[in-house]
Amino acid sequence: MRDRAGFERFAGLVAAGVLSLGAGPALAHCDGLDGPVVTAARQAIKTGEVERVLIWVRPQDAAEIKAAFQQTLAVRRLNPQAQDLADRYFFETLVRVHRTGESAPYTGLKPAGRDLGPAIPAADKALESGSDAALVELLTGEVREGLHKHFEAAAGKRNFRPDDLEAGRESVEAYVAYIHYVERLYEAAHAESAGHYEERD
Repeated sequence: MRDRAGFERFAGLVAAGVLSLGAGPALAHCDGLDGPVVTAARQAIKTGEVERVLIWVRPQDAAEIKAAFQQTLAVRRLNPQAQDLADRYFFETLVRVHRTGESAPYTGLKPAGRDLGPAIPAADKALESGSDAALVELLTGEVREGLHKHFEAAAGKRNFRPDDLEAGRESVEAYVAYIHYVERLYEAAHAESAGHYEERD
């Protein structure tokens, strides 16, 4: 069906922002002990290849990470307790510098296995599987449900008596919420995708 296909293409375009509409700050997973940044750090320590983590920081921050990496490798040689301490130091340094590059606050390493909601795991799984079909289905469902909820709320309050100020205000409130929701969806669909860091000339 032509309209359905167009709707699903639209849903795919708003993948980055649709689940956070009307919610709090987006939940990042780069600061988790099982997140991609710490995973890269573990690989770097295991192989002795600092390049595995440099992709996660801005070029101007590479020297700091290289120095922390060399310190970590040196301390790890002392004993098993020193290994754990040195690894933690490197994880925290890397994640902090990465978050700074995103202009995001660093609030410490988060435990592994925390609930990230459905979107982030689905996005990672799509990349691992090589197919975004399940991700598109998830986001399409969220768009459809959210849009339907706001539409029904606005439509259901349109008919009120001119002298019923309370009902009129409720209608306006529902209408504004509906229009803002639609507007944010449209803006998300047409927003340019950007990386973590500023482009360099």
